[in-house]
Amino acid sequence: MTEDQEVLLPPYPGIQEKDILLVQTPADAEQAYAEMLTADILGFDTESKPVFFKGQQSDGPHLIQLATDNKAYLFPTIKAQNTDAVKALLESKDILKVGFGLSDDMKRLKIKLGIVPQHVLDLARAMRESKQRDMGAKAAVAKYFGMQLQKSKKTSTSNWAAPALNDRQIMYAANDAQVALLVYRKWLALKQG
Repeated sequence: MTEDQEVLLPPYPGIQEKDILLVQTPADAEQAYAEMLTADILGFDTESKPVFFKGQQSDGPHLIQLATDNKAYLFPTIKAQNTDAVKALLESKDILKVGFGLSDDMKRLKIKLGIVPQHVLDLARAMRESKQRDMGAKAAVAKYFGMQLQKSKKTSTSNWAAPALNDRQIMYAANDAQVALLVYRKWLALKQG
């Protein structure tokens, strides 16, 4: 499907604001951990403040996103005391983590936070059809749900290291993680026939 065709698709509704937990405190982190611990699969992504100059290195990730079928959890890495829960979940071999284009995310997690994610599936590669480029979240939502995932360039390149995220950033980040999980489930169901 071309970008011109994608634009004609109905918008992907996305996650509801009430189903997003922005982890701000150790109590939030404990709640998120307890709720995700029973999941078989989590949607996974990270966001980093973009770099604009050649040779400049990112000091991200600044936000780690995890999602179940019904809820998304956003962990700003500026609050280091809240990343222990994320570390335990990402390093668990019992929970599959799925996302799009995860190689950079995984490198940055190891460098910045010492987190080495286990049992991870990069959907961009797994869903690639013969000799085609990696499939991204937008293309996957169009293909598997017949909808347009709206991803604003302005939001994707915004300051993810800001002390407070705005509503657009929160929705963008939550949808990125949850859509990976929902696409994975649809893709798997179709593969299994």
